[in-house]
Amino acid sequence: MADPQPRNTGAHLVYSELKRRILSLELRPGERIYEPAMAAELQVSRTPLREAIRRLISESLLEQQPTGGVLVPLLDEKAISELYDVRAALESLMAREACANATGEDLEELRGIVARNAAMVEFADEAMKYGVALHAAIARIAGNSWAQRFHEQIASQVERYRYFTNQGPERRDEALANHRLLVESIASKDPERAARIAFDHVIGARDETLRVISGTGLVIG
Repeated sequence: MADPQPRNTGAHLVYSELKRRILSLELRPGERIYEPAMAAELQVSRTPLREAIRRLISESLLEQQPTGGVLVPLLDEKAISELYDVRAALESLMAREACANATGEDLEELRGIVARNAAMVEFADEAMKYGVALHAAIARIAGNSWAQRFHEQIASQVERYRYFTNQGPERRDEALANHRLLVESIASKDPERAARIAFDHVIGARDETLRVISGTGLVIG
């Protein structure tokens, strides 16, 4: 790691750092986690590292092998497709419900996020940040606590694949256009249109993810 200073030994910080590396592909799919080497690199004891690994296994971001080893899961086309299909259904539901609940202040917030998305669309990380913020805001406005809970769980998984879909400028421009249409549909109180745009937007991300990863050699299924 670049930072030579000792890190906090709390399991949560170890978890956050490992999760960041997995989601950013710094730890590649199929790569094995060697506890002694990782503990030394993170400058922590084995106890918080093991706690963090157990938590990441429970979130399917690490995989326990029958031999006892732990590795970053390979990319599974079927699992990815199923994940995005569920996300599409949730986003559609929440967009529909946001139409009924959005206040003028909410719409101002959504349009502000889209404006910042547009200003940063040339920068992959910033564009992704504002896209995530928009979907989170719509989830909150929808006010469906179960949908929001499941959405947060799925968003954590989807984050692993955004690297593949967010690098091309064409896809970022397309996502921005979808975000604009989605916000204006919510502002127009048009639940059918908002639901359709939200659904199609996620399915488009699914198709692009599958297209890009198919040539990586990191895919099973």
